[in-house]
Amino acid sequence: MTAVAEDSVVTSATNLKQQLADAIRMLERAEVMDFNGHFSARLPGTAHLLINAGKSVRSALTAKDIITIDLDGNPLDGDAVPPMEFHIHASIYRRRADVQSVAHTHPRWSTLLSMVGKPVRPVIMQAAVLGAIQTFGKTASINTRALGEEVAEVLGPHRAVVLKSHGAVVAGGGVVEAFVLACYLEETAERQYMAEQIGEPKVLDADEMRVIGQNLWKPHLLQKVWDYHHAKLRQATG
Repeated sequence: MTAVAEDSVVTSATNLKQQLADAIRMLERAEVMDFNGHFSARLPGTAHLLINAGKSVRSALTAKDIITIDLDGNPLDGDAVPPMEFHIHASIYRRRADVQSVAHTHPRWSTLLSMVGKPVRPVIMQAAVLGAIQTFGKTASINTRALGEEVAEVLGPHRAVVLKSHGAVVAGGGVVEAFVLACYLEETAERQYMAEQIGEPKVLDADEMRVIGQNLWKPHLLQKVWDYHHAKLRQATG
């Protein structure tokens, strides 16, 4: 690798680490991620990924808490180890060349629905961006490669999978995409739950999903969601 290429990788890693740290803190503030959960991104130009360290405090995370690992979970830039469920990320990256970022969240409403066997349904327009939401039927910590591969298989070519009584996993083309998908999944689940308390919510049909999904899956609209949450983070932290 040339000196220029090495500098490019270093710059990319620095920027991605900060972006991941911001994304995790924003999800924690939005109650989509709690004291657990993790967010990763492929490190361009390498076979490695960036992810928050297992012991990191999600509500006070900084870029220093983002570490580099290989797909087998080996730390490459220090002694901090990844979350034990890094297998979720590694398995999806092995299977999906199109995925550049993965988030495993512990959201309240979508997890609540999974506990009683109810799927998250497309009851708001933002759900069209999520597409078909998959369900992983086992209740387990995804702490082995075999389980990671099972989750990746259930996710398939899709963008989101709910883990029964556990949480959710979203896969995007970048950190912003994965962040927005995590937000949209939980917003959809919450609206569905609330609507079901007073009636039967209307579910988007296939044509609505297609048209609305195409309209809303645009970079500037995804960036708008990120900017909204990022501004709140800046205001809170001064």
